[in-house]
Amino acid sequence: MSVDLAVVKRKQISVRGLAGVENVADLKINFNRHLHFTLVKDRNVATKRDYYFALAHTVRDHLVGRWIRTQQHYYEKDPKRVYYLSLEFYMGRTLQNTMVNLALENACDEAIYQLGLDMEELQDMEEDAGLGNGGLGRLAACFLDSMATLGLAAYGYGIRYEFGIFNQKVVNGWQVEEADDWLRYGNPWEKARPEYMRPVHFYGRVEHNPDGVKWVDTQVILALPYDTPVPGYRNNIVNTMRLWSAKAPCEFHLKDFNVGGYIQAVLDKNLAENISRVLYPNDNFFEGKELRLKQEYFVVAATLQDIIRRFKASKFGSTEVVRMDLTTLPDKVAIQLNDTHPALAIPELMRILMDDEKLSWDTAWDITVRTCAYTNHTVLPEALERWPVDLFQNLLPRHLEITYEINQRHLERISALYPGDHDRLRRMSLIEECGQKKINMAHLCIVGSHAVNGVAQIHSDIIKDTVFKDFYDVDPQKFQNKTNGITPRRWLVMCNPGLAEVIAERIGEDYIRDLSQLKSLLKFVDDDAFIRDIAKVKQENKMKFAVLLEEQCKVKINPNSMFDVHVKRIHEYKRQLLNCLHIITLYNRIKKEPNKAWTPRTIMIGGKAAPGYHTAKMIIKLITAIGEVVNNDSVVGDRLKVIFLENYRVTLAEKVIPAADLSEQISTAGTEASGTGNMKFMLNGALTIGTMDGANVEMAEEVGEENLFIFGMRVKDVEALDKKGYDAMEYYNRIPELKQVIDQISGGFFSPGEPDQFKDIVKMLMRHDRFKVFADYEDYIKCQEKVSALYKNTKEWTKMVIHNIAGCGKFSSDRTIAQYAREIWGMEPSLEKIAAPDDPR
Repeated sequence: MSVDLAVVKRKQISVRGLAGVENVADLKINFNRHLHFTLVKDRNVATKRDYYFALAHTVRDHLVGRWIRTQQHYYEKDPKRVYYLSLEFYMGRTLQNTMVNLALENACDEAIYQLGLDMEELQDMEEDAGLGNGGLGRLAACFLDSMATLGLAAYGYGIRYEFGIFNQKVVNGWQVEEADDWLRYGNPWEKARPEYMRPVHFYGRVEHNPDGVKWVDTQVILALPYDTPVPGYRNNIVNTMRLWSAKAPCEFHLKDFNVGGYIQAVLDKNLAENISRVLYPNDNFFEGKELRLKQEYFVVAATLQDIIRRFKASKFGSTEVVRMDLTTLPDKVAIQLNDTHPALAIPELMRILMDDEKLSWDTAWDITVRTCAYTNHTVLPEALERWPVDLFQNLLPRHLEITYEINQRHLERISALYPGDHDRLRRMSLIEECGQKKINMAHLCIVGSHAVNGVAQIHSDIIKDTVFKDFYDVDPQKFQNKTNGITPRRWLVMCNPGLAEVIAERIGEDYIRDLSQLKSLLKFVDDDAFIRDIAKVKQENKMKFAVLLEEQCKVKINPNSMFDVHVKRIHEYKRQLLNCLHIITLYNRIKKEPNKAWTPRTIMIGGKAAPGYHTAKMIIKLITAIGEVVNNDSVVGDRLKVIFLENYRVTLAEKVIPAADLSEQISTAGTEASGTGNMKFMLNGALTIGTMDGANVEMAEEVGEENLFIFGMRVKDVEALDKKGYDAMEYYNRIPELKQVIDQISGGFFSPGEPDQFKDIVKMLMRHDRFKVFADYEDYIKCQEKVSALYKNTKEWTKMVIHNIAGCGKFSSDRTIAQYAREIWGMEPSLEKIAAPDDPR
């Protein structure tokens, strides 16, 4: 199928907003004004980056009036506010998303075109805001979009890391990390707010006096806020994401310098400011470093001061009355903890209420529990935060005292409910006593919150049945499920305009705000024209991605092959190794019967490995080594290609997901809490091969199991195998193709220069594989055969795709956020528009 990519690129489509003549003329005037006055004096010397900044500032102008009016609206109406606390916000780029949400995309496209510039080239000048590792950080970003779209008075609070998630280079098949200096050229979307700077205290000691408790002799760091606007979808609402940056106070260490110590004292200011220097690059893994604990307290302490300042200052239509009575805090404030990383909000709020506001323990505790809620994101034991008590004692002595008191009262309650059950007390304590004493942050969150939720039904059930069963037994009413979702603005309208338009032509545009309307696509499942349109959009997206791969990675791929895509962080539980075993099996089969009519596949695997995670780095090396052999085998030709997608990030996801045919979601059942990539692929017309894990279970529920390629053990099978004892050797000896594959890896077939290069991986798979790769191998291979067979029948494949798209409604983050609002925060979402800045009020 030949496609004119230039036509695809400049397709003027309704979902992108109208390109009115006045709009376009105004945009051109403002663009030139910014270019001339704020950036360069002479247009002839302007660079591509100058043009990008001029466009960003032009678009930002459209945000500012709405932003001010939204905040004014909140001040006057005094609604309940929700504060989403997260150590990660994986935002990606902002320009195109802002144009989509403000309905400016077509007008900007046209203006830039008339100015003789290329919109895509300008967009490519923007750095990703990579302030997250993966799912948890990207979820926070989707939630901000949905909270604004649903008209909630919401604030995202986090850290403005100077360096986000590292850039990944692959050198000789190995991952190499490079610092992500994303602020190097400045960030046009943020506004520093030095007037709201807040002090944050560390170290020191605690004094107990008759008139109360004082935390004294502390080291002070200043938290400087930077605000980024978060526009809702075409409702004129603009919320705020406030990220804190660490600054040393002017008198930092200078007061005690002596002769010659002045220079060193000024240099030491850097140490204080290191707090917001860099994002910890671990996904689903806890690293108990002091700097990380400082980051966690830094964001919490600064944010809580801000929350209380705003609570006290806002009173309906009046500035004279200051709200001093903090007992009404839970009526006006909801705090959502994104995992345990901001758990210190619980003892910090207690400290403020008791030590500063002089409330009694019982009153303070009641306020704290009714205000805070906790989202759990993982059940992997190595990911759970357990802070050493001595680290705590040194850094946050008052918070340790408060945590001990919380624990004592909690254990007294459990003791009264279960007299003499000492083992239960040990299991449920916030303090783990075996070996080095540690604080279990998940236990602190559960005890200190009024709601605890998992992020998919199966995950929420596992939490109640196993990990936190003791807590569920005493407080069942606390436990809820909130299945994750994704924003259809970024993950459909913005990244796949062709598909968004084909859908809008059939069912109108309202589905963008109400994704459940996609179910009305089911009536077109047998419509030949619709089937053709869906297939055509996919083919165009594949062509475009193939061009990109050729330009950037110098690899030529067959756009008519099946694009089999496995992109996510590299982790043993996500089982990229299972995919590797399938690739090698397929390779062996093609070599054995080269004349058979194989379904051609391009298998793309991408994702970053945490820098300290040796096994994950070896997995990347194995993938690239397999690619070297497969891609250079003339017998195989273009029937099988293996590509490692370097530096997978939000912006690359936006390009590869619309081009994918097959989505790999193959974690061991019971390990992936939810997954959200699975939902993105589904919405963009890929079919899923996956285990019954995370949200895959609910995807199968929504569209019918027959419309997904489900394989492998269920949770109960994994449990049974654990009881019996998993023996990899049994599978190795029983399945000849598996034995061949493992022998090739261990025998140096993929590393001829270094035959035992992958011995660690083989040893792990054979002797201590927690994630039971071999147990699902046979079923996975069979399932992949079904995939290949169906792909040969384009019409039947596409009909299955339509079933999937039509079943995506549940997986909008709008639905997720509406449930959080009603069931946890006590707020009511609204699709109402507020007046635009140029409208009379």
